Amino acid sequence: MQKYRRIIHVDMDAFYASVEQRDNPELKGRPIAVGHPDERGVVAAASYEARRFGVHSAMPSKRALKLCPSLVFVTPRFEVYKAVSAQMHDIFHEYTDIIEPISLDEAFLDVTDNKPGIDLAVTIAKEVKQKIRDRLSLTASAGISYNKFLAKIASDFRKPDGLFSIHPDSAMEFIARLPIEAFWGVGPVTAKKMHLHGINNGAELRRFGKDELRKLFGKNGAVYYNFARGIDDRPVTPERVRKSVGCESTFDHDIYSDIDINHELAELSLNLQRRIERAGFKGRTLTVKIKFHDFSQITRSYSTNDAICYRDDIMKFAMNLVRTVNISADNPVRLLGLSVSNPESYIHLQSDAESFGYDWRQLVIDFDGHEY
Repeated sequence: MQKYRRIIHVDMDAFYASVEQRDNPELKGRPIAVGHPDERGVVAAASYEARRFGVHSAMPSKRALKLCPSLVFVTPRFEVYKAVSAQMHDIFHEYTDIIEPISLDEAFLDVTDNKPGIDLAVTIAKEVKQKIRDRLSLTASAGISYNKFLAKIASDFRKPDGLFSIHPDSAMEFIARLPIEAFWGVGPVTAKKMHLHGINNGAELRRFGKDELRKLFGKNGAVYYNFARGIDDRPVTPERVRKSVGCESTFDHDIYSDIDINHELAELSLNLQRRIERAGFKGRTLTVKIKFHDFSQITRSYSTNDAICYRDDIMKFAMNLVRTVNISADNPVRLLGLSVSNPESYIHLQSDAESFGYDWRQLVIDFDGHEY
């Protein structure tokens, strides 16, 4: 009989917002957003009460307030969130040391061979959820299956405070009914393209051969082919190699002049050099991220044979990249970001966009970049 892995995906419910409601009883039951309410602010996280109004993370604060005039903004406390995340991981380590952090509030656990010797992964997931509730006064959702793809899908299935398991015997039937938007890694751009080709769910995706999907979606086509068949051989990896180091800045007012752009690039270049030094990171690709006044964004990248480490080089490459972009009074910029990627000792799947400004672990697969 085939032996399957037992993978749990744990995802804290509205993590930042729930921590704030826990620590301040006056916020319980109220729609809150973690972030800043100013003109240029962006929602970092929203409580479930706020989500009922359509408020979600990465939404401009101004729009969030229009959707929910009673919305309460709370200043982020990232040191507190990191401390709570560490407590959460202490609970995980009671069952296994094979833990792959995805962000502060979610992780994969391989409990195939677990410390207490518990036979059922569902039992472990229930215990983890209960300990998070008892010790942290927070709730988490958990998904259980035989690979990371399905465990991730399962954890999203009954949020908040959910528990769902996808057994190998029922996986094909479950995937067949799964909307294509629910597939891990399929964002709005890819979903729209799939719909144009008559792919609306797992069953319709499964009708396409691997070569067909590669022609339509490039290198990710093979991944979609496998996912449609319940195949995901990626292990839960406790130690991850950093893929990039980056920083970004959102401006109080949109900018477009060469003087303002160069001034901001100089500040970002110095900030990026400091982050590179702290991380001990050596990457050979510089990426400039530009977000315009209408929230559309583009990236431009430049690669060299040598590591990009110093402010002068970063600034020179960044200015050259920005010159290729149409920036004007009619198309001003609200955000600039810089990142260095393509580390010398790490070969990885290329994503459509790099992550800026985060020091936590990243997903291996990020098909659509930063889409919301």
